[in-house]
Amino acid sequence: MSLPLARAATDTSALDEETARAEVYGLLSALYYAPPSPEMLAQLRVAVTETPASGGFLEEPWRALVGAARAMGDEAIQSEYDDLFGGVGKPEVFLYGSHYLSGFLNEKPLAKLRDDLAELGLARDEAMSETEDHFACLCEVMRYLIAGEDVAVANLARQQAFFACHIQPWVEPMCDTIAAHPKARFNAALARFTRAFLSVEAQGFDMLDS
Repeated sequence: MSLPLARAATDTSALDEETARAEVYGLLSALYYAPPSPEMLAQLRVAVTETPASGGFLEEPWRALVGAARAMGDEAIQSEYDDLFGGVGKPEVFLYGSHYLSGFLNEKPLAKLRDDLAELGLARDEAMSETEDHFACLCEVMRYLIAGEDVAVANLARQQAFFACHIQPWVEPMCDTIAAHPKARFNAALARFTRAFLSVEAQGFDMLDS
């Protein structure tokens, strides 16, 4: 997987904004779905941390995320993921929209999400171990809505509607919970970058209505 901000910093002419957005969603999906692989962490550690425009809003949280990856070993980062999000029974931090929107898993928000995914022609892969409202799965949907070839589905209007309904209402509490957790080091930096990126996304969508 390529690292979007690193590529944007070194070759802006070859990477348009939509491709960069899709790649960030892809990176977030991978980092939240499972403990990051040694290969992914190796890429992250050598990523360029300067953005094309110095002082950009995402530059500092991106630098902090890369710095956290460089400061920790693979096993420490992988163990932290398991401590926060894995384990048997109730995880220390939930990554499911239904939990933040209703207080319970597999509730009405998940049913609404499944209806909307069906309307988009999307369905959960049976090999996927998580329900559709897992944050990683939602990021993957956004990546598809940005980079997909079917313009009837992959367009800004669909992106805006999906983001507003299924991500924006609960992602800040999730990020805050992760960032404040005493066991979180790498994932605290990841949560801050996630919040910053999705704040930029929200502002961009708001501009569509102005």
